[in-house]
Amino acid sequence: MTRKKIAAGLKASRYIIYKETLVDYKEHAWAFTGAFVGIGLIALLQSLMITKYENVFLIGSFGASCVLVYGVIQSPLAQPRNLIGGHVVSALIGVTIYKIMPDIIWLTAPLAVSLSIVLMQITKTLHPPGGATALIAVIGSAKIKALGYMYVLFPVLSGCIILLIVALVVNNMTSYRKYPTDKRFTDTIKRIFVKKENTV
Repeated sequence: MTRKKIAAGLKASRYIIYKETLVDYKEHAWAFTGAFVGIGLIALLQSLMITKYENVFLIGSFGASCVLVYGVIQSPLAQPRNLIGGHVVSALIGVTIYKIMPDIIWLTAPLAVSLSIVLMQITKTLHPPGGATALIAVIGSAKIKALGYMYVLFPVLSGCIILLIVALVVNNMTSYRKYPTDKRFTDTIKRIFVKKENTV
């Protein structure tokens, strides 16, 4: 029974990897557009609010999130719950670890990453770039560390929301791309917009 489950899982993962990597030029164009607009908007926000020498809004883990939410949109790790939940959970862990033990890098760095992975697994929000978000909270610049728990809201949550809005628009502009894959999320969004239209 276990062998059959493992074989079925391997077959499904091979299909997803094959499907996501063997794409035509249109798929590449949509992935490029999403990543360009998503990161571009975060960079614009940063350039309007702070100097170009202080990379506070544009954290490295957003680049990795772009790969998932624009390039591998069918992956369970790329779904909205994972994108937002994974980053926020990891940011909370990273900031908390830094506040408890600010000067023990050999302990805080691995602890932040490993705890963020476990908490993402528990909350079903596993998003690989979240590990980097936790690490940045511990090893980032003095400006990042000075943010404290504000780091969770700006840049982490604000950046995730920008990436998600762009993903919802760009990934659904054609009939052959659908994001998110969770029908409940799509139905909830439709209900919200239908209610707003009816009240106007």
